[in-house]
Amino acid sequence: MSGEPATSMDRSRLALTVAIGLAAGFLSGLFGIGGGILVVPGLVLILRMSQRLAHGTSLGAIVPISVAGVIGYAIDGNVDWAAGGLLILGAVGGAAIGARLLGHLPDRILRYAFAAFLLATALRLFISTPSPAGRGALDVWLGLALVGLGLAAGILAGLLGVGGGIIIVPVLVVAFGIPSVVAKGTSLLVIIPTALSGTFVNRLRGNIDLTVAAIVGLSGAAAAYGGTKVSASISAELSSILFGALLVVVAIRLLLVRDRSGEAGRSAGGAITGSEAGSGRSPP
Repeated sequence: MSGEPATSMDRSRLALTVAIGLAAGFLSGLFGIGGGILVVPGLVLILRMSQRLAHGTSLGAIVPISVAGVIGYAIDGNVDWAAGGLLILGAVGGAAIGARLLGHLPDRILRYAFAAFLLATALRLFISTPSPAGRGALDVWLGLALVGLGLAAGILAGLLGVGGGIIIVPVLVVAFGIPSVVAKGTSLLVIIPTALSGTFVNRLRGNIDLTVAAIVGLSGAAAAYGGTKVSASISAELSSILFGALLVVVAIRLLLVRDRSGEAGRSAGGAITGSEAGSGRSPP
């Protein structure tokens, strides 16, 4: 009698984890982001992970999601490889810095910071921008600017468990004049090594559930390629409005979450397999 409910619960949590991955993967391909902007709230609100563990797990999950997404953009020639390489130079180090900061901030601060980040992103999506004319030739100053952008995006990625694309995409479009579809593909390219760098640090510090990260990441990868194809067929204005509205709803929901003890959550049992790494969820 005791074994059957546990099996049922594990299956239910597995289905929810896969659903989070599919939704995040589709949004990743559609908007050129890592998908962490949906993975983190999903892990906190649905799987009841502690905020810190959710951030670290999300960063690991977006690696395969980003790989699948960038393949879709690269096939259509929508990746700026030169700009992407310079962004990566800054982003890899920035992600390690952000992941180290993650271990020193309380859950409440992380949740508020992530909610503020979502609201700021939504505001940016609601503001229309002129069509970019394309970036100029790479020179020293443009190269340094790209490295600096990568550094800022990397710190955000490591700290909040997102890929950094939510900063990279709009800045490439507005400040560097790169077309939106190319900015999305380039962003996903940068996210891969960025997430790997942050995940390495998170693994050393115990801030990741590898089992959940793998399930979310692999299921998300299956949906990411489809998102890249849909991206080219819908209005940019409509997609921005819909995505911005989603961010506002998620941010408000996060702000309404009652504080839960991460330590209590860690002693409550495994997320799916019962492993110690996945025990950051809070008791129901």
